[in-house]
Amino acid sequence: MGTISDDTFSANPKLADDDDSDSEDISPIEQVRLTVLNTDDPSLPVWTFRMWTLGVFSCGLLAFLNQFFSYRTEPLTITQLTVQIAVLPIGRFMAAALPTRKFRVPVIGGNREFSLNPGPFNIKEHVLISIFANAGAAFGNGNAYAVGIIDIIKAFYYRNISFLAGWLLVITTQVLGYGWAGLMRKYVVEPAHMWWPGTLVQVSLFRALHEKESERMSRAKFFVIVLVCSFAWYAVPGYLFPTITTISWVCWAFPKSVTAQQIGSGMQGLGLGALTLDWAAVSSFLYSPLLSPFFATVNVFVGYFFIIYLAMPIAYWGFNLYSATKFPIFSSHLFTAQGQAYNISEIVNSKFELDLVSYQQEGHIHLSMFFALTYGFGFATIAATLTHVGFFYGKEIYQKYRASNQGKEDIHTRLMKRYPDIPIWWFYVMLLGTMAVSLVLCIVLNKQVQMPWWGLLFASAMAFIFTLPVSIITATTNQTPGLNIITEYVMGIILPGEPIANVCFKTFGYMSMAQAVSFLSDFKLGHYMKIPPRSMFLVQFIGTIIAGTINAVVAFWLLDTIPNICNTALLSADSPWTCPGDRVFFDASVIWGLIGPKRIFGHHGDYKAMNWFFLIGGLGPFLVWLLHKAFPKQTWIPFINLPVLLGATGAMPPATPLNYNAWCIVGTIFNFFIFRYRKKWWQRYNYILSAALDAGVAFMGVLVYFTLGMENVSLNWWGTGGEHCPLATCPTAKGIVVDGCPGY
Repeated sequence: MGTISDDTFSANPKLADDDDSDSEDISPIEQVRLTVLNTDDPSLPVWTFRMWTLGVFSCGLLAFLNQFFSYRTEPLTITQLTVQIAVLPIGRFMAAALPTRKFRVPVIGGNREFSLNPGPFNIKEHVLISIFANAGAAFGNGNAYAVGIIDIIKAFYYRNISFLAGWLLVITTQVLGYGWAGLMRKYVVEPAHMWWPGTLVQVSLFRALHEKESERMSRAKFFVIVLVCSFAWYAVPGYLFPTITTISWVCWAFPKSVTAQQIGSGMQGLGLGALTLDWAAVSSFLYSPLLSPFFATVNVFVGYFFIIYLAMPIAYWGFNLYSATKFPIFSSHLFTAQGQAYNISEIVNSKFELDLVSYQQEGHIHLSMFFALTYGFGFATIAATLTHVGFFYGKEIYQKYRASNQGKEDIHTRLMKRYPDIPIWWFYVMLLGTMAVSLVLCIVLNKQVQMPWWGLLFASAMAFIFTLPVSIITATTNQTPGLNIITEYVMGIILPGEPIANVCFKTFGYMSMAQAVSFLSDFKLGHYMKIPPRSMFLVQFIGTIIAGTINAVVAFWLLDTIPNICNTALLSADSPWTCPGDRVFFDASVIWGLIGPKRIFGHHGDYKAMNWFFLIGGLGPFLVWLLHKAFPKQTWIPFINLPVLLGATGAMPPATPLNYNAWCIVGTIFNFFIFRYRKKWWQRYNYILSAALDAGVAFMGVLVYFTLGMENVSLNWWGTGGEHCPLATCPTAKGIVVDGCPGY
């Protein structure tokens, strides 16, 4: 395909500076005024051969790589940033190498001009390629959330789900968000006061990349050099010497001490002193630390330190809460009262439901101290997010929402009026079509997904209700409340005993809303970059279908070809296929779906006290707000962000202390020291470095698997034996006997 001069995707060729007055040509938001250009060149081609080729390839590549790495112990997530930087020299090469000859192509309504090379590679093509790539990275999530349902059915419950049912789950849960996004677009994209702070980073980077290069070391050259170095180095932690991924030296110093290994293990303990020489471990779960502002790194570190190094030791060794010493100190597994791994298969009947008789025989499910606290702090974070935003940003959000409805259009909205808008019926058709297919999935294939048709409607209603307020919060504060626990909790109360129904409800209810927010964020990026809306819509939609399909294909391929994938009890110590994210997803399906919250967090459960965290989290920001009102001159008080502090360990599990240690250290080095003392270098190369490191690790990881992993060519020496902390998972309570652990 090439450039087609079709009015559907091109603007009226009108100059950007022929508006009425200069005062109307500025945004009411200062950050937007400083970052986004108030001009547009509508003659730039966007629907080009280069955009389609690089966009579809990038989307497919990221979908494959992110799904592939999602099963690994350190699941690297490659975001659109890597593509955003990598495709620039490729696009410019295509502009220099492709023929410029024009062709006439017969289409409905007459002939259209077509060219493989319509001119220089431009910033609008670049944006659309990045949007394609963002769809390939599931809009920052790495892979489609619904793939987790396929994974736990096949790898944890040892049941089957057909490819058709799995593919429909992935596609419908991804696309459903488009419907909500379309209905909300005019409220949270077009208004100037809905400014989406997160998109300004992308705008800044696009502008920086398209400035003329004057330095000897161009960004493209720097990217290639770092990529080659990263590619070559990852052969060491990725194959030759995996132990340097987790340098838990405390375990090596005290090889016979359970307590020392609990404290020092980076993967299965508190990670004191644990370090890594593996970029995959640095950027796993929390994404690249080079992209996080230093103040955010500090907030995460303070919350992490408080929870891991204060709350955990006090709860585990100080008070032995919930008989904590009977279980590992840090684990996402489920246990019996005697500290043994809980055999979930024993309590699931042939209908894939809870067998109450077997459950009563096996006894209650018990959690490690850390896993229990994780849910407690998760409850607190949800409540704290809502009250924090309400007290500290409520008035501002309300004022901006009123201004968005009553104020004049800003320059960016007026410039976008020159492009044909997306007809609202496109969104209605997509919404109704997706709902119809989802209903077929829930009715015809109900035995595989369990969720009743009314569950789909209820989940859709929850998503619709929450999409607008969450979008407004994100658009004005850059904070997105995580509501996944609410959907799990609600469905677990309504329909306990059916684990797959619960995770399907969560995916339709929570993820379709999260997808809508991601789509709206991309729409705002296109709004700032003056991308024709219909082009944005089609690129997002097509990219989502391509990415979801590749995610599903790769998932079925790996689950069917890798022996014992996700089964840590049967995998070798150096196997990377441990599926940490899917383990947590599986445990959530057991806790909220199979057993149900009433039997764990309710009156019949052992962890009902955790519900007090809702109240603690809700009251916390109110107390901080009162403190701020009482001492208004103390400017540091408003910076106490309890949702960030309480949710600092939200990625744990599956993230580990090793990941947090490395992330905080590297983030501090680059976003404090280098940013402060070598700002020009940071401004020019920081994001390039991050993207190149990600790309090098990804390509070497895939190469190692296809050349050595599939042939079962492995090394066997001390450096391939894991982190060497075998006692870190041992209990310390008297009378508890676990294989491989000393008795007390």
